[in-house]
Amino acid sequence: MRILITGNMGYVGPSVVRQLRNSYPRAVIDGYDTGYFSHCLTIPERFPERLLDHQTYADVRTIKHEDVEGYDVVIMLAAISNDPMGARFAHVTGQINQDAAITIANIANDVGVRNLVFASSCSVYGFASGQPRNEQDPVNPLTAYAASKIGTENALAEIKGAMTITSLRFATACGMADRLRLDLALNDFVAGALTLGEISILSDGTPWRPLIDVADMALAIEWAATRSASNGGRNLVVNAGHTSGNYQVRDLAEAVSRAVPGCEVSINRDAPADSRSYKVDFGLFASLAPDFVPRMRLENSITALITGLKALAFTDRNYRQSRHFIRLESLKGLMAQGHLSERLTWSARDSAPSVFAKDLAA
Repeated sequence: MRILITGNMGYVGPSVVRQLRNSYPRAVIDGYDTGYFSHCLTIPERFPERLLDHQTYADVRTIKHEDVEGYDVVIMLAAISNDPMGARFAHVTGQINQDAAITIANIANDVGVRNLVFASSCSVYGFASGQPRNEQDPVNPLTAYAASKIGTENALAEIKGAMTITSLRFATACGMADRLRLDLALNDFVAGALTLGEISILSDGTPWRPLIDVADMALAIEWAATRSASNGGRNLVVNAGHTSGNYQVRDLAEAVSRAVPGCEVSINRDAPADSRSYKVDFGLFASLAPDFVPRMRLENSITALITGLKALAFTDRNYRQSRHFIRLESLKGLMAQGHLSERLTWSARDSAPSVFAKDLAA
């Protein structure tokens, strides 16, 4: 089996590579990433890309047929990956998250790829009160990021042919990873508890969020990469998470406070209503992929984050401005140094992250 993963050098990618390498040790697994976040390593060991057969440093906006030809599976992770980045780089978000993803999907179909996996998001439900949303319910994308996800899903639905396509509408990501992000709700709460002794909830704490650990995202991607069309249909959109994984934000904060004794929870009760609040029904995923449902419970994810951050001797009280842990700050830092343009293209001297490539080769 030959597998290509775009966007493999982000938060989710290293866990996906590890999962697939463990399950398919003889598979050819290649990465394709422009390297925005290659420097954001949070593991003491060697680079996670050591588990790959080959790493290509390139922008998905320039991908060609020859880059995809010969693969059995294509996993599309490449994305401007959250709402703050989507707001700052709305046009680029459309180019990378939607236009490039659609191009890759069409190329994959043209060259005979067997399985295509698209990392979508439950954020497409936007604000949804009442019962948990299932895949047949209306969507309500409120941000450039969410709009790019549903736009890609819609385009994938139009692709004709034999390729099995899976759009995984992931719950909100969390958990320890080789390139940790602290611009995610649970991860931020753990970092605040450890460094500040305080968990700051910017809303009134009532919004609902579904959660999934990054390790369980990798598990779901393995299933999607290998499923047959007889299991769910040739073109499937499915919510990916756990049936018990819907939480109010204050529930997350309280769970972290129990794990970090002595920290305080601060709730902004005067905050305006959060427009992103939704519960999600993950029943379809559980029925189609019973052996791949999430295994990490909330307490497991919190414990792993605490252990991982302590292993890093993490003490940065200003972590919300970190160019290492906050993805928007990473991009802004690269722009300030002249490495990236406003279109998020590398300068001529940085057309490939050569320093990182040299370290990886070593």
